[in-house]
Amino acid sequence: VKGPNVFAGYWRMPEKTKAEFRDDGFFITGDLGLIDPDGYVHIVGRGKDLIISGGYNVYPKEIESEIDALDGVAESAVIGVAHPDFGEGVTAVVVRKPGSAIDASDIVGAIAGRLAKYKHPKQVIFVDELPRNTMGKVQKNVLREAYKDVYAKAG
Repeated sequence: VKGPNVFAGYWRMPEKTKAEFRDDGFFITGDLGLIDPDGYVHIVGRGKDLIISGGYNVYPKEIESEIDALDGVAESAVIGVAHPDFGEGVTAVVVRKPGSAIDASDIVGAIAGRLAKYKHPKQVIFVDELPRNTMGKVQKNVLREAYKDVYAKAG
């Protein structure tokens, strides 16, 4: 993006400013978007969160929206984790609503008719809460680190 409303750089962080601003003044947001047939731009996720599984681009936000809409799910985060066969395995980390007994097969079954098979989580992990930073954003980097070995083959 570029314009008079875009900040000029990071305060006292010249390296980060240089990395995230092009020489022509455009700021690289890291957001990924698609333009629909009517010319509208839809943000589909962040570049750093894009999952490439079996050669397919998978946008976590699309899967999270489907999972979060299910009864029994409070929230979810979808991450890519190293997978020996697919490059990255689509992995859903899910927080159940209190009293919910929803399980992995319920989740995959519910989204099966709504998402292409390559977008289905290969693993669903249930947690009490998702890690967040001080701004309240889910820390997917923490989740990727915590579950980096979930697909490691036993040797």
